[in-house]
Amino acid sequence: MSDITISGVAPGRIERPASTAEVAEVMRAAAAAGESVVPTGAGTKLSWGNPPASADILLDLSALDQVNEHASGDLIATAGAGTPLARLKEHVAAADQRLALDETVPGTTVGGALATNTSGPLRMLAGTMRDLLIGVTMVRADGVVAKAGGKVVKNVAGYDVGKLLVGSYGTLAVVTEATFRLHPVPQTRRWVSVAARDAAHAAELTQAVLHSQTVASALEVDATAGGVRVDVLVEGRPEGVAGRTAVLTELLPGAETSEAPPVGWGRYPWDDTADTHLGIKVTFRLSGLADVIRAAGDLGLRGSAGVGVAYVAVPADRDITEIQATLARLRETTARHGGSAVVLDAPGEIKRQLDLWGPVPALELMRRVKDEFDPDHRLSPGRFVGGI
Repeated sequence: MSDITISGVAPGRIERPASTAEVAEVMRAAAAAGESVVPTGAGTKLSWGNPPASADILLDLSALDQVNEHASGDLIATAGAGTPLARLKEHVAAADQRLALDETVPGTTVGGALATNTSGPLRMLAGTMRDLLIGVTMVRADGVVAKAGGKVVKNVAGYDVGKLLVGSYGTLAVVTEATFRLHPVPQTRRWVSVAARDAAHAAELTQAVLHSQTVASALEVDATAGGVRVDVLVEGRPEGVAGRTAVLTELLPGAETSEAPPVGWGRYPWDDTADTHLGIKVTFRLSGLADVIRAAGDLGLRGSAGVGVAYVAVPADRDITEIQATLARLRETTARHGGSAVVLDAPGEIKRQLDLWGPVPALELMRRVKDEFDPDHRLSPGRFVGGI
């Protein structure tokens, strides 16, 4: 990690603490010296968000990589922030349990998923990180260790601290440990996939599934220049899954079934390892699905038709005016349907020419929360919306 940068910004030095106490020591020293700190885990999403205004210290949390507790009887697990999500999932799977959170970027850690609020197809069943997180241990900007939620029920200052930290890009506190609620592993999984004629047909198929009694765990759409596909995941006991699969194949003429996920399931429609695309997250009311697919045009999109969250990949070699026009079109369409379009990732030279976040109605409230948690603005300064 010695040559790593944060959206092109090179850190002054890298600190690698191996415990919450050591994180607190680093943060106290940084506070005394007035140094800025950017937390990271595996570094898989360091290129997301705005470039930091400064990065005196890159705080590498990869040594906090253990599953610290698994209370299988209570369906709860606690892991260090540097724990790979895949390792946590593998650990709890031994007890026929799962953390119902998709690993949308290979190598993602617990802390990285929390900081960027990533989620995939299973968000329709179990919600997002905000719904699965029940407690955190964190280190404040001044080096004080605090806990919220979980076994320590009391939160501070009237905030639901865990939910505030989710998706905050490391700008409020350094999370060192997180506790999650788990779910039983379903006995059977089956995917039902069908090709749609066009965007309107995909929306019709989606509504048909949503209004049926099939209780899908996930409902995805994958639109490309070659066509649109709707994929449905059903889970549960073998007999129940068989019955619901039969209903879906009648409901979706021409559908095919499989015990393996479709290509691209739970992954973004861009290459996470290369600077070849802009990755854009779009949200919208379910009634706007067809319009959003049309707005994506030849770029296509992939995501959760069942909850109104999808992703669009824009080739980075397109002219900047075309990129700006595409982003403006997506923002106009998603705003019309109660949502937004946010640039998650992009090459640095393109980021500097875009407003990554777009309009944010609660920006002033978010600024006040930042001031409360990090008055000197030393944690990941500028990475989040509005330069927070």
